[in-house]
Amino acid sequence: MTAVGDIRGTINDRRAVISLLRHLRSAEGQANPLPVWEGLRALGDVVRAPWGAYFVTSFEACSQVLRGRNWLVPDFAWQERQPDPRRWQELATQELTGTLSRINAPTHTCQRRALGNPFDRATLEGMRPRIAALVSGLLDDLEERLRVDGEADFVRTVAELLPVRTVGEWLRIPEEHHAYILDFAHRQAYAQELLPTKEELAAAGRATLEMRTFFDELIRDRRAHPGNDVLTGWIHHWDAQYPHDPAAAARVIYHLTMFITIASLETSAVLLTNAVRFATEEPARADWLRAHPEHIEDLVEETLRYDPPVWLNSHVAADDTVLAGTPVAKDTTVHILYGSAAHDPRRNPDPHVFDILRGGGHITFGSGPHYCLGAALARFEAREMVAQVLERFPTLRPIGAPSYDNSRLVFRRITSLKVTT
Repeated sequence: MTAVGDIRGTINDRRAVISLLRHLRSAEGQANPLPVWEGLRALGDVVRAPWGAYFVTSFEACSQVLRGRNWLVPDFAWQERQPDPRRWQELATQELTGTLSRINAPTHTCQRRALGNPFDRATLEGMRPRIAALVSGLLDDLEERLRVDGEADFVRTVAELLPVRTVGEWLRIPEEHHAYILDFAHRQAYAQELLPTKEELAAAGRATLEMRTFFDELIRDRRAHPGNDVLTGWIHHWDAQYPHDPAAAARVIYHLTMFITIASLETSAVLLTNAVRFATEEPARADWLRAHPEHIEDLVEETLRYDPPVWLNSHVAADDTVLAGTPVAKDTTVHILYGSAAHDPRRNPDPHVFDILRGGGHITFGSGPHYCLGAALARFEAREMVAQVLERFPTLRPIGAPSYDNSRLVFRRITSLKVTT
């Protein structure tokens, strides 16, 4: 048994955990999850879930799981070892298990090395003019809606559209398909939830079939009409890697294209919405940022810490181990709580205070081998969005709190944020 940290033990309180999860799923909990994170941390750094898994609540223990070699993501092999594998045989779940986020070494290592850093500094600098133009065009639409109606929905007018247009141009997906991609991506995301209902899994399954058809047709079209784009490059690379197994090449190309397209949509929209909300909700803060634009990047980092777009991610123990003083058997699932970790006062003092100059720490994009591929792009988009909003809309402010999809426990989805000037 390998010890991976002895921070603080756990208290098994099934009733308290169920109550906190119910609160998190409520409208009040979606709007303000901080009491839930505090309540779970009060039970320990590793808290027993009602279904036999564990919630990991502290910054240090979450970091250890993300970085540790004796923790894996729940891949196909793990699913096959479960005593009741029916939950994992759903079409939508199976589809996602083939993506980078749910495969382990050595396959994961091979694919990540082949991708390299798709959004390195040089790539982002090359994308800068186009992203700036996309932001400017969307803010033109926002300005028009504000002029006509006096208020506008920032999520639907701006935040949901920038990520899909950015990745769409990167992969050369025509804009006419963007609304359809957003639609099936929203529905397919239910398969990634912690406790999806049968109806949600069925909806995710239907979305998966639509998604598979769309990307299969996109890849076939790109094979027939190659260009100087990322997808064409992937096709050439993986065809060369599997010269005698075209089916294997097709699977990798499909999963990469599908995953990188949809993975950023929900999360980036939430980050963009929250960053603009925190930048504009207090006039004094907005004025300070205009006077100190060099700290817009700090605002984005504090936004990622204070209200992360993803609340939970799951890993499994590769061997019998000990986490924060709690024995964890091989194949046991642990749920990393990003929000709880970021609000751990041992890592970030006064965590409930939104402090642009905090200089604290978060693990919102993960850590270790599964660190988010699109982290640099998401930060880049958010910085550009906030900078242009502050420059163009000196009196923009939110009208109340955002609205949320209250069925979510993993991927937080903001459905609306009304703004006015």
